[in-house]
Amino acid sequence: MILLDDKTPSLMAMAAAQKDAGAVPPPPQDEFGQTLKATDSISQAVKDSLRNMDITDLKAVVTGENTIVKDGLHALTELTVQFVPKLLAAILVLWLGLKVANLLRKAIFKALDKRDAEPSLKTFLGSLVNLLLKAMVVFMAMDIIGIKATSFIALIGAMGLAIGMALQGTLQNFAGGVIILLMKPFKVDDYIECGQYKGYIKEIRIFHTFMRPFNGRTIIIPNSELATKSLINHTKEPQIRLDVVASVAYGTDLRKAKEVLWEVIKAEPLVRWDFKEPVIAVSELNNSSVDISVWMWTTVEDYWEVWKHIREDIYIAFNNAGVEIPFPQVTVHQGKDGAPIHMEPREGVKRPMAVADEHIGTGA
Repeated sequence: MILLDDKTPSLMAMAAAQKDAGAVPPPPQDEFGQTLKATDSISQAVKDSLRNMDITDLKAVVTGENTIVKDGLHALTELTVQFVPKLLAAILVLWLGLKVANLLRKAIFKALDKRDAEPSLKTFLGSLVNLLLKAMVVFMAMDIIGIKATSFIALIGAMGLAIGMALQGTLQNFAGGVIILLMKPFKVDDYIECGQYKGYIKEIRIFHTFMRPFNGRTIIIPNSELATKSLINHTKEPQIRLDVVASVAYGTDLRKAKEVLWEVIKAEPLVRWDFKEPVIAVSELNNSSVDISVWMWTTVEDYWEVWKHIREDIYIAFNNAGVEIPFPQVTVHQGKDGAPIHMEPREGVKRPMAVADEHIGTGA
């Protein structure tokens, strides 16, 4: 192979003439007088490599005496020796940690069972604690291996902050639900009153509470409202007082009216005298009536039964005893015909005709 320059046509012509003559071409000369070697560069490179290769290098590679290979094997061996114990320790910590997490979850379930916690609270807290403990165990295992969990914790913290800002109201309801389930200001089937809401509690969830009033509808109240506002639990205690107001007309014999009320209370079997003795007293003097309050005690289960028919019994007893039950009245007084009213005559007052006629300080 002859290395030629495309810009030297004279050299090309000389090479063609020599080829036709069958002679070996001499080394061609370029226009600068330099000798161009006619040889194959790739073949020459292979020949040079084989000529200069030392058999001892190949022997060192095969026998492992080469420095680069030897150092690589040494580094791999050292890495394996250091990593395997860490890996075994991480696996051991992971296994023991998961066992401890399950034991703690069962202990929390037992503690909640002793406090008669709601089933939804037990499930929720058990799952939450189990998840947190398992996450801690995984982070510990990663740290033993050498994987730093700081970045993961920072990422989770940032995500939690962003989610908390976006779901602020929902998290408040969640916290309110946990407070309700832990503190138990009311429970299912309690009759409560909170602001404008009145009814029986039918279900307590993590974010909302379902209430059923007497009209059969369902009221869904956020837990944050029930956890932060004042409420009345009418069924918290086993006994409850029923207040009834009986009105009589002015001029009624109050002694007789009270005796009739006592007879009504004694005839009611659901009134519990063992809790507290009933009370009958005049509570208000209205425009058209005298109000007599009756306080009687009964159980929570019998409250509405007594409430339904005690007023009917009072009305029938008053009617049979001749006690007048008043109603709003207006008394109209008609004026009598009389002499007309005349104004008394007044004496004239002498007025000054001019400023000069006034006597300052004399009152004239």
